[in-house]
Amino acid sequence: MAALLVVDDEASGRAALALLLRQRGHRVVEADGVAAGAKRLSENVFDVVITDLRMPDGDGLDVLRAAKAQAADTEVILLTAYAGWESAKEAIRLGALDYLEKGHEPDELYHRIDKALAEQALRRENENLRQQLRERYGIAGPIAQSPAMTTVLDLVERVAPTDATLLIQGESGTGKELIAQAVHHASPRAPRPFVAVNCGAVPEALLESELFGHVRGAFTGAVASKVGLFEEAHGGTLFLDEIGEMPAALQVKLLRVLQGGEFRRLGATQVLTTDVRVLAATNRDLVEMVRQGVFRDDLFYRLNVIRVVVPPLRERREDIPALAEHFLTRSAGKLNRELRLSAEAVERLLRYPWPGNVRELENAIERAAILARGATVSPDDLPPHVAAGLELGPSQALPRQITLAEAQRIHILQTLERFGGNHSSAAEALGIGRTTLWRKLKEYGIER
Repeated sequence: MAALLVVDDEASGRAALALLLRQRGHRVVEADGVAAGAKRLSENVFDVVITDLRMPDGDGLDVLRAAKAQAADTEVILLTAYAGWESAKEAIRLGALDYLEKGHEPDELYHRIDKALAEQALRRENENLRQQLRERYGIAGPIAQSPAMTTVLDLVERVAPTDATLLIQGESGTGKELIAQAVHHASPRAPRPFVAVNCGAVPEALLESELFGHVRGAFTGAVASKVGLFEEAHGGTLFLDEIGEMPAALQVKLLRVLQGGEFRRLGATQVLTTDVRVLAATNRDLVEMVRQGVFRDDLFYRLNVIRVVVPPLRERREDIPALAEHFLTRSAGKLNRELRLSAEAVERLLRYPWPGNVRELENAIERAAILARGATVSPDDLPPHVAAGLELGPSQALPRQITLAEAQRIHILQTLERFGGNHSSAAEALGIGRTTLWRKLKEYGIER
């Protein structure tokens, strides 16, 4: 049963329509003009408003504006005895669902109402899912005012209930793992484990054991058997981050699991089976890697059933204020403070290019929350390069007289700060391997 408002100054027509709608099980409220309709709208929330266009104290467009001001998802259908294309165009521009001439068969109006209620129910169901994602994961949820991120969430909502394999692509710091978590928690596998592994962070010699497990004595140091992540994630979801870093030999074994759900622990002869949904993510161009022969084409096509491309923050600037407020609320809560962003601080956030994406924004806001002296975060509380709108580079903010080693140390520190201390992302940005980065950290006495 839906709540409907019928607005018409002609009493007999209004009463007849209200009666027909009540017979279909709806709760109907009547209003005899624009003023009465506006009063009803201020007192109640309606699913659908059906209003006459021309009335003595105004027109249906005024009712439409009042309805949308009270509740944006209220659907409005205008009825009129006077066909007019200009009025119809204006009604649609203001958000009317439909525009019908009086005298049509009631069935057509019923059809429009049923369609409106079905679309409204779907929107509310989607919004409920987004609210759940917001409560669980903040970033991956509904902080999606930009068209680019809204498209991503729409795709997530459609594919989450399926068992399809996903390939999530995006730059470092865009929130790829949060998207994977959102998919898992909106799927039938939600009660089962979500297990994540960064393929680029585990040494190549240990990655096979990490994924598939091993038996005692499988290699030097294997003093006990170990369950792999495919077994841990049984019935749930396994998230393979930085899939582009997976060694060629392991790509073959992963493909075998994806095709048949079977694998062996390292050093074992027994074949094990697993029921796992695999989600993979990368910040690299896998198509180019396939072309170069670095990544197997058959594995790529197996992973690339559904591709989700997470846009960088610079391409979803509309989301920056909401993201910043989200992070500030969370950081302020940890500090037992009440904080808000000044308009000037928001303007600086919008100006900065965010090469480290959402992760960098989160770190910047956390820093600002800690440093803010009052209840308002000002530009002075932001990292200096953010407040200045300048992307950090190797030649920026360096003294004139400086050694090459010191310049390198500063550049490494800046890059680590940009990526929130993530060694893999920092190494990639610096154009060096993780082992080289670790050696440099030790050499320069950087404890991270």
